[in-house]
Amino acid sequence: MRVVTDTEREKRMRDLVVLVGDPVRRYLRRRTDAATADDVIGDTLLVCWRRLDEVPDDALPWAIVVARQCLSNVQRAQRRRTRLIGRIIALDPPPATADENPAASTVDAGTAVAARVTAALTHLRRNDAEILRLWAWDELTSPQLAVVLGISANAAAIRLHRAKARLKQELLKSGHPTGHITHNEGSDDARR
Repeated sequence: MRVVTDTEREKRMRDLVVLVGDPVRRYLRRRTDAATADDVIGDTLLVCWRRLDEVPDDALPWAIVVARQCLSNVQRAQRRRTRLIGRIIALDPPPATADENPAASTVDAGTAVAARVTAALTHLRRNDAEILRLWAWDELTSPQLAVVLGISANAAAIRLHRAKARLKQELLKSGHPTGHITHNEGSDDARR
């Protein structure tokens, strides 16, 4: 059995942080606010340090699983706080305040498309939306998706394919296509 010195362990952790730090931070920032993401990345790296000997060679999917669990814990705590605040407000409501800064927003074409896709994702099943986010936003491959989701690579590829098809149907159903131009070449409409 090989004994790992603290210096080797620290170097391994530094290498791990370089490898997974930014991708995990991006993963978290797409799912929560920046402050919460920063807190959760700290929790995630702490778990990585504690379980450094368990980190596999392809560390990113493993780290995303850890981050997802840490984020889930934080979100559960936030929901408990929100419920507690709701109970407190019901017992002792605060004085009414006027909205001093009404939001006037302008949406460019890119933001409008992103908003349509985001809206379509909310209409999908949670598992479909999550696999699409992991694939598109976090750029995970089917084998990496398999690790994150705890399924086989083949099952991950099939789920991803089906989720893409459901997203396409949702976008078409909402009357907002994905921005692709359809041609009616050869149809009666194109000849007129």
